[in-house]
Order: sequence, then C-alpha cells, then structure tokens
Amino acid sequence: MNRIFSSLLLIVSVVLIQLPIAADASAAGAEKSEKPERKTQLVGPTVGKKVGKAFELYSADDLPGALAILLDIDASKEYDKAYVSRFIAIMYAQMGDQEAKSIEYLKAAVEPDILNEPDQDQSLKLLADLQMQIKDYENALVNYKTWMDFTGKSDGDTWTKIANAHYSLKQLDKIIVPADNAIAAYGDKQNKNPYILKITSYYETKKYKDAVETLETVLQLFPEDKTWWTQLGMFYLLVEDYQKSLATLDLAYKQGFLEKESEIKTLASLYSQNEVPYKAAILLEKHIDSGLVTRDDQNLSALANAWHAALHIDKAADSYGELAKMTNLAKHYNKQGMLLKQDEQFKSAIVALNKALELGDENKGKLYMHIAQSHFYLEEYKQAYKAINLAMKDPRIRKSAKGWVDFIKDTAQRKKVSI
Repeated sequence: MNRIFSSLLLIVSVVLIQLPIAADASAAGAEKSEKPERKTQLVGPTVGKKVGKAFELYSADDLPGALAILLDIDASKEYDKAYVSRFIAIMYAQMGDQEAKSIEYLKAAVEPDILNEPDQDQSLKLLADLQMQIKDYENALVNYKTWMDFTGKSDGDTWTKIANAHYSLKQLDKIIVPADNAIAAYGDKQNKNPYILKITSYYETKKYKDAVETLETVLQLFPEDKTWWTQLGMFYLLVEDYQKSLATLDLAYKQGFLEKESEIKTLASLYSQNEVPYKAAILLEKHIDSGLVTRDDQNLSALANAWHAALHIDKAADSYGELAKMTNLAKHYNKQGMLLKQDEQFKSAIVALNKALELGDENKGKLYMHIAQSHFYLEEYKQAYKAINLAMKDPRIRKSAKGWVDFIKDTAQRKKVSI
C-alpha cells in the first residue's frame, strides 16, 4: 500500500504556488485595527536627488549602477534611511542570489515602521517571501503575521503560503486552519493548492477519512484533473471502501485517466475482488498486450486466474501455458494441464501434465490419474491403463484410482483392445 500511495506525496512540490511560504494560523484573521491615519512622508532634497539618479539607472536596467549610488548615500533622517534601505533591498532582490542582503536591508527598512503605508505593506510581504526562499520559515511566519496585522488583509495566496510553511516545518497539525482560510479567501476562484496541503496533512497524520472527504470535495471542483480521480480511488482503499474505490477508478478508466501500470493492476484487482473477473481479465489482457502492464510471471498469473474465475477455461489454459514456458515451473504446467483436460483438449493436456511430471511436480499420483483419464477419453486404453497403475502407487489417491483401473480394463475388453 505504501507503494500505491507513494505517488500521492510528490504532488505538493509540483503544484504549490511559486513561493513556498507560511505563517502562524493564529495570526491571520486579524482585522485592521483602529489607528491614526498614517502620515505621508517624502525624502529630503539631497537624498531625493541621489535616489532620482539611481532610479534613472534602474529604469535603464543598470542595476549595479543604481545600487552603487544608493549604497553611497549617507542619510541622516530616519525616514530617509528606511526609504533608501527599501530601494537597496529591491535592487538586491532583483539581482538574484542576493536574498540575504535583500533581507538585511528590508529589515532595516521596516523596523522603524515609518515608511508610507503602501511601501511598508509591500516591504513586509517581500521580506516574508524572501525568508521563505531561503527556508527561514519561522521568521517568515512572524513577518506574515506582522504584514497581516499591519494591513488587515486576508488573501488566498498568503493563507496558502502560511499553510505551506507549516508543512515545511513539519507542523502538520497547523496546516488545516490556514488551508481552510485560503479556500474561503479564494471564494469562487478555486485554487487546488490549499486542498493539496490539507490532503497531505491528513495522509501523513493517518486521518484517512478526513482525506477522503477532502478529496470528494476536490473532485467536484476539479473533475477534469485526472490526479484527483486516482488519488480518491486509492484513498477509498485505505479506508477499505472497496465498492467506492472500484466505482471511482472504473469511471476514471473510462475517461482515460488511468495511465500507470499500478493503476491498471489495482483496478483489475478490484474487479476480481468484487466478483467481476471477466472485466479484470479483459483489462489485464489489453494492457499486457499494449505493453503498459509488464508481461511477467506475476501479471500473467493474475490474468490466468481472472480468466479461470470468469470460466473462460481455454483462455486461462493459454495464459498458464505462456506462464509455464516463461518460468519452466512444474506447478504452472500442472495447472495448464488440468485446465486443458477440463476443456476437453486431451492431447494437449497430456503433454502439459507429463511436462509437470518431468519437472518434478510432487503430486505425481494425481497427475498420473489425470493423464490416465485423458488417454481414456481419447480411447487410448493401453496408455490409460499404464498411467492409472502408476497413479495407484500414490497412497493419497489410491482409493479413487482403483475404480478407474477396473473401469479402463472393462472398457478395453468390451471394445476388444489389448492392454
């Protein structure tokens, strides 16, 4: 089962939003507190001129030149220092591989809490995002809380980042609340990511029923995504709801969503378990022939068993014959021979049963008796009599074989055949 579900855990790294981010659930929800309107400030003339020159270079995509001017500014006023620090942080953030320096200057920019409201808002958010990029999850959580307290905002992306951060910190029990808040914040603009985080949390904490409920909801919202169909089918297996697992995977298959060998084999197994072996056999045969399901002894055995259960004896015999040739094992020749005899293919049955004997099958008495019966039905009484006498040597079937000895002898005499 671990293998069945191994696929489920890889989804988080593939579909989460671009920045894997987080924050403490208790922080989020905060409404904007009553506070005086923030005063708008401007940088001083001297600093403003230098910032203007830096901005010209920045606009011309000369980041190093702009950064050199900004780093050379020796501002004395607290607001000027915060403003210049913010600008420097933005430069470093856009240069790549400079997250640590960008974070350093952003901290200096936001700490005095004197930037104009939009700048403080954006700086706090950027600081948290950058801390997530360097995997400083705990400080990112702190700054997301600060951002939410400062702005009073609540959006789906931020809540998803919060939930994702808790996942990164292995705080699985703290994922659900921010994930639910993200779902609520997205509203009609549904997003898969918070659902993925919820399912991951429930799976890793073994709350499989909760995971199933979440997946049922997701499937209604995103029915076109094949991933949810297969995952829900597999989770139904975890809670041992085999009927729903079969119904879900069967519908997924009809829509062309099952593309992996393990998925096809799981569906075939469910068909067999739910007493529809013919569908299991048809499914396995199709995908073994196509190459999606490996043509190995395990899968051929499952195919043979399915045909046998479906009472397609000739097809079951063919599958066991292929399996016997592949493995050269006596037990498979034994099974093939029995099925061929049952299907009244007596000559072929004798060949297979003798091959089982040749390979050392332990049930010699039983095999000789079936060989004797096959010869008898072919009216080969001499060979039948010889085989039944060999069967008599096995004390386990001597009683039933004894009746055949007399029957073969009498039939041969009546038909005037010397044995």
